[in-house]
Amino acid sequence: MSEQSYAIGVDFGTESGRTVLLDLESGAELASGVVPYPHGVIDRELPHSGERLPPDWALQDPADWILVLEDGIPYVVAESGVDPARLAGIGIDFTSCTVLPVASDGTPLCRFEHWRRRPHAWPKLWKHHAAQPVADRLTEVALERGEDFLSRYGGRISSEWYFPKLIELWLEDREVYDEAHAFIEATDWIVWYLTGLERRQSCTAGYKALWSPDDGLPPAAYFEAAYPGFDTPAEKLGRSFVALGTLAGTLRPEVAQEIELPETIPVAVGNVDSFVSVPGCGVDIPGTYVTVVGTSICDMIVDPREVRLPGITGVVRDGILPGL
Repeated sequence: MSEQSYAIGVDFGTESGRTVLLDLESGAELASGVVPYPHGVIDRELPHSGERLPPDWALQDPADWILVLEDGIPYVVAESGVDPARLAGIGIDFTSCTVLPVASDGTPLCRFEHWRRRPHAWPKLWKHHAAQPVADRLTEVALERGEDFLSRYGGRISSEWYFPKLIELWLEDREVYDEAHAFIEATDWIVWYLTGLERRQSCTAGYKALWSPDDGLPPAAYFEAAYPGFDTPAEKLGRSFVALGTLAGTLRPEVAQEIELPETIPVAVGNVDSFVSVPGCGVDIPGTYVTVVGTSICDMIVDPREVRLPGITGVVRDGILPGL
């Protein structure tokens, strides 16, 4: 048996987080545990202030995600009896597109007292649908301009994705927008929290932020045509993305102490909850169709070609498996 033959996986869902500890040689699950989010889905009023939220809002509290790490990881290590020194790494997946504005050190803006009463300072869950008018406008302008990128997304932009939520923030609370160093996927944020390093992966950049490794982001002129004045799409997203399976870093000392693991444990860049099911099912080549049924239904297939079809919600190179 190898010196390092175990791994921890943490799945951050809509209402709770699940932690598992796996034997990498056999694939066996040695321990698992679920930590419910104390705040659940925040869709009626803000915590602490009690401010009522408009219709179709759905927020989360990043403190709930941290609780999953602090309670879930020590639990599965203790339950499994595995020596923490033999852990090969930690992998993260998250419901997507869940995004939040953060300060330059990665602190969510909603954790600052002076921003807690501002709804746009909180993480917007994937099923936050209040940005539908923005999504409709972005789709309309892309069609009018004949933007090629739109066909990679089946011909329509979803209100759940990155730019509708970011532009909603830009339109409705410019102070929060300007204060934010970044507007970031929650899966990238939790990796930042674990390692102290900002590492954005190409998967959600491709599926949720309209980016491709060949063409980059849609042109600034497109966004300017849709929303005059919004002409810097990369300002809060950046242009640098790393591939799935990449090492993000190792645990920062404060987190290692809190979750009772060595600082040397590697952390992979984040992933999307449904996509991790493809290799989890044993699929590593084209030809197998995988359906995952949860709070939504995700149908996934990989291919060496970029096949653009009406109605799909994305075709992304290296979006699920490398080279496909």
